[in-house]
Amino acid sequence: MRDLLRYAVSRFNTANLTYGHGTANALDEAAFLILEGLRLPVDDINPWLDARLTLGEREKLVGLFDARIETRKPAPYLVGKAYIQGIPFRVDERVIIPRSFIAELLLHGELGPDRLGLIDDPSEVGSVLDLCTGSGCLAILAAMCFPHARIDAVDLSPDALGVARLNVDDHGVGEHVELLEGSLFAPLAGRRYDLIITNPPYVAAGEVEAFPAEYASEPQMAHLGGEDGLDLVREIIAQAGQHLTPGGGMICEIGTGRHFLEQEYPDLPFVWLDTEDSEGEVFWLGADSLQQFRND
Repeated sequence: MRDLLRYAVSRFNTANLTYGHGTANALDEAAFLILEGLRLPVDDINPWLDARLTLGEREKLVGLFDARIETRKPAPYLVGKAYIQGIPFRVDERVIIPRSFIAELLLHGELGPDRLGLIDDPSEVGSVLDLCTGSGCLAILAAMCFPHARIDAVDLSPDALGVARLNVDDHGVGEHVELLEGSLFAPLAGRRYDLIITNPPYVAAGEVEAFPAEYASEPQMAHLGGEDGLDLVREIIAQAGQHLTPGGGMICEIGTGRHFLEQEYPDLPFVWLDTEDSEGEVFWLGADSLQQFRND
């Protein structure tokens, strides 16, 4: 396996691949393809480096390396699986590959009383909305973090919801998560939530047009957020207040648009939430602020 890892890294470097779908460099990408291709735990390749592989295993891995270079598809598409904080989710070309910063905030309890105090008691959260759910990963993580909550997960794409259904079934949260097809809040019929989670499309049109092949392999609608990337974010801010319960709040990922939002909404008290790999790309707004903004 050690030789195959070296071989893959050399080929990936020569091919000038683009990363960012769960890995950041050729070494990590090669390790992921090897471990997932052999159905081994993906957290550490070192215990397996001296393993001797069968001919069939070697041929399978070289085939994955070839496909990664020739198709330029992200590695998770080639193996049908992506991981968030070590939790596996099914993926294919119907959905964007999950990599939201919100996952870390949820799973590490950053919103709770012992950290930021934005949610007083996670056990009291009774309803959560995951807007633009894609593969359903954030809705599923919310079901894990808020065990007494009803989770609604909305997406405009029926194809994406097909993948989300597979993930909901895989993780056994079908009793807690309802999948709804429609544009933003349209299918919700006045429902209100203690927490809204949303990772909407937020990439500017010019950036989408300049995507490398790996990012262009993902559904464009999952990226494209208008000329400046914030069209859907504006719609969400405008409508979220009427779908929150008193004392609730919304957490939203927006990429690098913080400066534009603060200029456009100077009276909204954004709380910016940093993660291990991001700074100022996720915000929190409380129900009172969003409802007041809507009334104004």
